[in-house]
Amino acid sequence: MDYPGNLFVVAAPSGAGKSSLVKALMEIDARIQPAVSHTTRAPRGQEKHGREYFFISPDEFDAMVLRDSFLEWAYVHGQRYGTSRQAIEERMTHGADVILEIDFQGAINIKRIFANAVLIFILPPSWEELRSRLQRRGEDAADIIELRLKNAANEMAQAREFDFVIINELFERAVFDLKTIVHAQRLKFSAQLIARAETFKALHIV
Repeated sequence: MDYPGNLFVVAAPSGAGKSSLVKALMEIDARIQPAVSHTTRAPRGQEKHGREYFFISPDEFDAMVLRDSFLEWAYVHGQRYGTSRQAIEERMTHGADVILEIDFQGAINIKRIFANAVLIFILPPSWEELRSRLQRRGEDAADIIELRLKNAANEMAQAREFDFVIINELFERAVFDLKTIVHAQRLKFSAQLIARAETFKALHIV
Protein backbone atom coordinates (compact mmCIF):
# COMPACT_ATOMS: atom_id res chain seq x y z
CA MET A 1 0.00 0.00 0.00
CA ASP A 2 1.19 3.52 -0.82
CA TYR A 3 0.80 6.27 1.78
CA PRO A 4 0.80 10.08 1.49
CA GLY A 5 3.61 10.16 4.05
CA ASN A 6 7.16 8.81 3.76
CA LEU A 7 8.93 6.38 6.07
CA PHE A 8 12.59 7.03 6.90
CA VAL A 9 14.46 4.31 8.79
CA VAL A 10 17.77 5.22 10.44
CA ALA A 11 20.21 2.65 11.81
CA ALA A 12 23.72 2.87 13.24
CA PRO A 13 26.05 1.23 15.74
CA SER A 14 25.89 2.60 19.28
CA GLY A 15 27.84 5.84 19.55
CA ALA A 16 27.61 6.84 15.88
CA GLY A 17 25.27 9.72 16.73
CA LYS A 18 22.00 8.41 15.29
CA SER A 19 19.72 9.82 17.99
CA SER A 20 21.38 13.25 17.98
CA LEU A 21 21.05 13.52 14.20
CA VAL A 22 17.40 12.51 14.19
CA LYS A 23 16.65 14.96 17.00
CA ALA A 24 18.36 17.78 15.11
CA LEU A 25 16.41 16.94 11.95
CA MET A 26 13.08 17.05 13.77
CA GLU A 27 13.98 20.43 15.26
CA ILE A 28 14.38 21.96 11.79
CA ASP A 29 11.69 19.99 9.96
CA ALA A 30 8.21 20.08 11.51
CA ARG A 31 6.89 17.56 8.98
CA ILE A 32 9.01 14.78 10.45
CA GLN A 33 7.38 12.78 13.24
CA PRO A 34 9.11 10.13 15.35
CA ALA A 35 8.03 6.52 15.51
CA VAL A 36 8.24 5.55 19.17
CA SER A 37 9.36 1.96 19.73
CA HIS A 38 8.69 -0.35 22.67
CA THR A 39 11.64 -1.71 24.66
CA THR A 40 12.34 -3.89 27.68
CA ARG A 41 15.42 -1.89 28.70
CA ALA A 42 15.37 0.71 31.47
CA PRO A 43 15.27 4.47 30.67
CA ARG A 44 18.63 6.26 30.37
CA GLY A 45 19.33 9.81 31.43
CA GLN A 46 16.36 12.10 30.78
CA GLU A 47 14.42 9.61 28.66
CA LYS A 48 10.68 9.50 29.29
CA HIS A 49 8.07 6.82 28.69
CA GLY A 50 6.18 7.55 25.47
CA ARG A 51 8.71 10.09 24.21
CA GLU A 52 11.97 8.28 23.41
CA TYR A 53 10.50 4.78 23.95
CA PHE A 54 7.60 2.94 25.51
CA PHE A 55 9.39 1.22 28.39
CA ILE A 56 7.59 -2.04 29.17
CA SER A 57 8.27 -5.24 31.10
CA PRO A 58 9.35 -8.49 29.40
CA ASP A 59 5.91 -9.96 30.18
CA GLU A 60 4.18 -7.01 28.50
CA PHE A 61 6.48 -7.38 25.51
CA ASP A 62 5.66 -11.10 25.28
CA ALA A 63 1.94 -10.30 25.27
CA MET A 64 2.36 -7.82 22.41
CA VAL A 65 4.34 -10.39 20.42
CA LEU A 66 1.54 -12.93 20.88
CA ARG A 67 -1.00 -10.36 19.70
CA ASP A 68 1.18 -9.73 16.61
CA SER A 69 1.29 -6.04 17.55
CA PHE A 70 4.81 -5.41 16.27
CA LEU A 71 5.87 -4.56 12.76
CA GLU A 72 9.19 -6.03 13.80
CA TRP A 73 11.08 -6.78 16.97
CA ALA A 74 14.59 -7.91 17.79
CA TYR A 75 17.14 -8.54 20.54
CA VAL A 76 19.74 -5.79 20.76
CA HIS A 77 22.48 -5.83 23.43
CA GLY A 78 20.45 -8.24 25.55
CA GLN A 79 17.21 -6.21 25.42
CA ARG A 80 14.18 -6.38 23.14
CA TYR A 81 12.90 -3.58 20.91
CA GLY A 82 9.69 -3.57 18.87
CA THR A 83 7.87 -1.22 16.50
CA SER A 84 4.09 -0.94 16.34
CA ARG A 85 2.92 -1.27 12.74
CA GLN A 86 -0.42 0.38 13.49
CA ALA A 87 1.18 3.53 14.90
CA ILE A 88 3.34 4.01 11.80
CA GLU A 89 0.56 3.32 9.32
CA GLU A 90 -1.81 5.76 11.02
CA ARG A 91 0.69 8.62 10.81
CA MET A 92 1.66 7.91 7.21
CA THR A 93 -1.99 7.62 6.17
CA HIS A 94 -2.54 11.14 7.47
CA GLY A 95 0.39 12.44 5.42
CA ALA A 96 3.06 12.56 8.09
CA ASP A 97 6.68 11.72 7.28
CA VAL A 98 7.72 9.21 9.93
CA ILE A 99 11.30 8.63 11.02
CA LEU A 100 12.27 5.49 12.87
CA GLU A 101 15.50 4.80 14.76
CA ILE A 102 16.16 1.09 14.78
CA ASP A 103 18.83 -1.60 14.53
CA PHE A 104 19.89 -2.95 11.14
CA GLN A 105 17.88 -6.16 11.51
CA GLY A 106 14.67 -4.24 12.03
CA ALA A 107 15.45 -1.84 9.19
CA ILE A 108 15.87 -4.65 6.69
CA ASN A 109 12.66 -6.32 7.89
CA ILE A 110 10.72 -3.07 7.53
CA LYS A 111 11.94 -2.68 3.94
CA ARG A 112 10.32 -6.03 3.13
CA ILE A 113 6.97 -4.76 4.42
CA PHE A 114 7.16 -1.10 3.34
CA ALA A 115 8.84 -1.28 -0.07
CA ASN A 116 9.06 2.52 -0.31
CA ALA A 117 10.79 2.95 3.06
CA VAL A 118 14.07 4.87 2.82
CA LEU A 119 16.90 3.17 4.73
CA ILE A 120 19.70 5.39 6.06
CA PHE A 121 22.82 4.10 7.84
CA ILE A 122 25.00 6.32 10.05
CA LEU A 123 28.72 5.50 10.27
CA PRO A 124 31.38 6.92 12.60
CA PRO A 125 34.51 8.36 10.97
CA SER A 126 36.78 5.80 12.67
CA TRP A 127 36.96 3.04 15.30
CA GLU A 128 38.88 5.36 17.59
CA GLU A 129 36.18 8.02 17.44
CA LEU A 130 33.45 5.46 18.02
CA ARG A 131 35.17 4.20 21.18
CA SER A 132 35.74 7.77 22.36
CA ARG A 133 32.07 8.68 21.91
CA LEU A 134 30.90 5.63 23.82
CA GLN A 135 33.26 6.48 26.67
CA ARG A 136 32.24 10.16 26.72
CA ARG A 137 28.56 9.21 27.02
CA GLY A 138 29.29 7.88 30.48
CA GLU A 139 26.26 5.60 30.37
CA ASP A 140 27.87 2.15 30.11
CA ALA A 141 30.42 0.14 32.06
CA ALA A 142 33.68 -0.81 30.35
CA ASP A 143 32.50 -4.35 29.56
CA ILE A 144 29.31 -3.03 27.93
CA ILE A 145 31.36 -0.63 25.81
CA GLU A 146 33.49 -3.53 24.61
CA LEU A 147 30.33 -5.49 23.76
CA ARG A 148 28.95 -2.54 21.78
CA LEU A 149 32.21 -2.22 19.85
CA LYS A 150 32.19 -5.93 19.09
CA ASN A 151 28.61 -5.72 17.84
CA ALA A 152 29.44 -2.61 15.80
CA ALA A 153 31.66 -4.61 13.44
CA ASN A 154 28.75 -6.81 12.42
CA GLU A 155 26.32 -3.89 12.30
CA MET A 156 28.47 -1.72 10.05
CA ALA A 157 28.97 -4.60 7.63
CA GLN A 158 25.24 -4.32 6.87
CA ALA A 159 25.53 -0.74 5.57
CA ARG A 160 25.55 -2.06 2.00
CA GLU A 161 21.90 -3.08 2.45
CA PHE A 162 20.83 0.55 2.96
CA ASP A 163 19.79 3.20 0.44
CA PHE A 164 21.97 5.97 1.88
CA VAL A 165 25.03 6.18 4.14
CA ILE A 166 26.05 9.22 6.19
CA ILE A 167 29.48 9.44 7.84
CA ASN A 168 29.00 11.45 11.01
CA GLU A 169 32.38 13.13 11.23
CA LEU A 170 31.25 16.76 11.41
CA PHE A 171 27.82 16.92 13.06
CA GLU A 172 26.54 19.96 11.15
CA ARG A 173 27.46 18.34 7.83
CA ALA A 174 25.79 15.09 8.82
CA VAL A 175 22.57 16.95 9.72
CA PHE A 176 22.67 18.65 6.31
CA ASP A 177 23.14 15.28 4.61
CA LEU A 178 20.18 13.80 6.48
CA LYS A 179 17.98 16.78 5.62
CA THR A 180 19.01 16.47 1.96
CA ILE A 181 17.97 12.81 1.83
CA VAL A 182 14.55 13.64 3.29
CA HIS A 183 14.00 16.50 0.86
CA ALA A 184 15.08 14.43 -2.14
CA GLN A 185 12.67 11.65 -1.23
CA ARG A 186 9.78 14.12 -1.06
CA LEU A 187 10.58 15.26 -4.61
CA LYS A 188 10.57 11.79 -6.19
CA PHE A 189 7.89 11.33 -8.83
CA SER A 190 6.19 8.52 -6.90
CA ALA A 191 6.11 10.54 -3.67
CA GLN A 192 4.86 13.70 -5.39
CA LEU A 193 2.21 11.72 -7.23
CA ILE A 194 0.71 10.65 -3.92
CA ALA A 195 1.29 13.84 -1.92
CA ARG A 196 0.11 16.21 -4.69
CA ALA A 197 -2.43 14.02 -6.43
CA GLU A 198 -4.79 16.91 -7.23
CA THR A 199 -2.02 18.91 -8.91
CA PHE A 200 -1.03 15.98 -11.11
CA LYS A 201 -4.69 15.41 -11.99
CA ALA A 202 -5.22 19.07 -12.87
CA LEU A 203 -2.15 19.00 -15.12
CA HIS A 204 -3.45 15.84 -16.84
CA ILE A 205 -0.31 13.90 -15.95
CA VAL A 206 -2.29 10.94 -14.60
